[in-house]
Amino acid sequence: MQAVILAGGLATRMRPKTLTIPKAMLEVGGRPFIDWQLEKLLACGYDDVVLCVAFLAEQLRDHVGDGARHGLRVRYADEGPTLLGTAGALRNAFTLGLLAPTLLVTYGDSYLPFDYAEPLRALDAHTDCDGVMSVFRNAGKWDASNVRTDGEWVLAYEKGTRDPSFDCIDYGAIALRRDVIANVPAGAAADLAVVQHDLAAARRLRATLAGVRFFEIGSPDGLSALDHHLKSNAREGS
Repeated sequence: MQAVILAGGLATRMRPKTLTIPKAMLEVGGRPFIDWQLEKLLACGYDDVVLCVAFLAEQLRDHVGDGARHGLRVRYADEGPTLLGTAGALRNAFTLGLLAPTLLVTYGDSYLPFDYAEPLRALDAHTDCDGVMSVFRNAGKWDASNVRTDGEWVLAYEKGTRDPSFDCIDYGAIALRRDVIANVPAGAAADLAVVQHDLAAARRLRATLAGVRFFEIGSPDGLSALDHHLKSNAREGS
């Protein structure tokens, strides 16, 4: 089971900290965030991780290495100095020959208290779709909702919409077939949101519902909330 983590962004909302440290290396709950993320993926059955990196990538390489101490195989797809966007980073990993036929994509600032294996299991079980997106009934509470779903399919995906029928949000983990990434133009910046929009419009994107709110470290408030969550769980022994 392969997970791809998009961890190459500049993390401008977390400056000045992220001028000298990549966002995935920010400390939360007493450890670098990437440690929590890799631990969670391992617990959900993943054994192969591709880290899409760019800004300050050497720090992630030095810390994570080949993944052996995390019980994983970890490899790297480095965008270099020109950022390619979320879909462009995945296309770069495809060009480097790193992607499995089906894979889970998540973000280098997302911590999701659910079973990361569920979207990939659902994708492998259904031939009538090219992706399975985890979604959460957000109703605009934690961030702007961007998904309309009937509980089985993503009927529409629109970033920035104010349509109240979009009451769910992209949870931060999507399973995709490698062929979807192969169709992204090589060497150019591209946004995964466009890929997700097009899959939903073509009715090729299934949904799986998460029952618990997501956490993120892309903002100071988000990092503080996750820090509290992890420390509370540690005190409770969970």
